Amino acid sequence: MIYSMTGYGKGVGAGKNMSVEVEIKSINSRYLELYFKLPPSLATYEFEIRELLRTKFKRGKINVVIQLKKDGLVNGQALIDKSRLNNYLKVLNEIKKSAKIKDPIKIEHIISNRDILSSGDNQFSSSDFNVVKSAIENAVKNLFRMKAKEGGELLKDLSKRIKNIESKLTFVEKEYKSSINNYYSNLRERVKELIADAKLDEDRLTNELALIADKADITEESVRLRSHLKFFLESLKAEDEPGRKLNFLCQEMNREANTISSKSVSTSIIHKVVLIKEEIEKIREQIQNIE
Repeated sequence: MIYSMTGYGKGVGAGKNMSVEVEIKSINSRYLELYFKLPPSLATYEFEIRELLRTKFKRGKINVVIQLKKDGLVNGQALIDKSRLNNYLKVLNEIKKSAKIKDPIKIEHIISNRDILSSGDNQFSSSDFNVVKSAIENAVKNLFRMKAKEGGELLKDLSKRIKNIESKLTFVEKEYKSSINNYYSNLRERVKELIADAKLDEDRLTNELALIADKADITEESVRLRSHLKFFLESLKAEDEPGRKLNFLCQEMNREANTISSKSVSTSIIHKVVLIKEEIEKIREQIQNIE
């Protein structure tokens, strides 16, 4: 089975006086990239969360958003420490009195002191974190359901394109034999016309034309291209992580198609190879989305 690198999953969990919601989004990337948006109480657990996700994903840009609601507060919502606030106001009023300042105390003077604010989720136990991990596992599971579904669609599309290339290659292989014979005959007649009044060495001409025709032989390239196509389909259905291998096979298929085109003596074959290369390019674009 192949998996797409794009997907979305959501997981929830609940514990004593706490609930958690996890959203994970995955998009294309050559390597594994993990990005987090965590509440302050989970900052010390980021490494554990990162390592947990590294066991789940091999490639892709993974964005993780976790929201906590504990004791009625969302993501460490700020609380006012009233005792510190009253003490701070007392100090400000004493400063005003001592410095003989008549200006009123403004809100910016108060909030500049962050000590009067506290987070309602400072206490975060290991059992709380287990709830978070459970929600992450659920989100990953739902994400992989979507990745598998999209992977199935990719498999259908890629298999169809490989079949299209095979049918075009069959035409090329059939057309090649007749094109070589025609090319050989045309060259022979042209040489005879050019040296009509000169003595013609028939054996020498036959050998030279045979060498030219041999250079236009695309049998080996066709066999290798067909082998790559077969291996591509096998990798799609059998490999757990075929992305890199499929990309390499695309390069090799394109190489053989280029050689067939450069050696061909038939315009119809060249046109058919152009269509083969178009399919290979579309395949290359698609497999960038395979994990």
